[in-house]
Amino acid sequence: MAAVKFWTRKKFKGTAALKKKINPTRIPIEKKESVRWLENLKQSTQLLDHPGRCIHTGDRESDIYELFCAAQEIGTHFLIRTCVDRLAGDGITRSPTNEVAVKGLHRIEVRDSNGDPYTGKQKRYPALTPTVIHAEERGTPKNRKKIDWKLITDLLVPAPTPLEKLEWYGLKWKIEVFHKILKSDCKADESKLRTAQRLTNLISLFCILSWRLRIPMIARGYSNLMPRSVPI
Repeated sequence: MAAVKFWTRKKFKGTAALKKKINPTRIPIEKKESVRWLENLKQSTQLLDHPGRCIHTGDRESDIYELFCAAQEIGTHFLIRTCVDRLAGDGITRSPTNEVAVKGLHRIEVRDSNGDPYTGKQKRYPALTPTVIHAEERGTPKNRKKIDWKLITDLLVPAPTPLEKLEWYGLKWKIEVFHKILKSDCKADESKLRTAQRLTNLISLFCILSWRLRIPMIARGYSNLMPRSVPI
């Protein structure tokens, strides 16, 4: 709620269509739809104040190196589920399904369409030293997919187990309840409004309503807390 943003695609219908036109890995983050993740991180941190106390969790769509750098720049923290292979010192941190030994490395120089050397993100963004938490469920459930999380964070992970950080990431699913109320209960997707401004106003109202309905659910999870008086 601290960084709600309305946007729509003007040219392409989806990322699949976009990849047919350009190589997304060669496009600066400022020209991508995913820049909204960076904007929301900065806006919500500013509004909530105390950047050091904010921890931004996200699913695999928010696995963006620029987001990690933005969080470091403003002094806040992140706990993101990763999905891509990354350079890590002299080796490669791979996704769980592609975890294999590196046979060898060979460095080449890549040039762009103008013949200039392509520098990539290594020249533009600083190196980071995050922690990777790999949580894999034992056994194979019958009615659902096996839990297999690979989280990346700049937070300190206490020994011997990172259970606290896993519980924090698990709280992300409470956001899905908010989306469920917004879409299913408020039926935002079924709106017949014909202008973007009217639709924006309606969804804004639905967001407030969905959050207010979500508060009692959060309160039930903290029913063991005792109230205390606060001087005014």
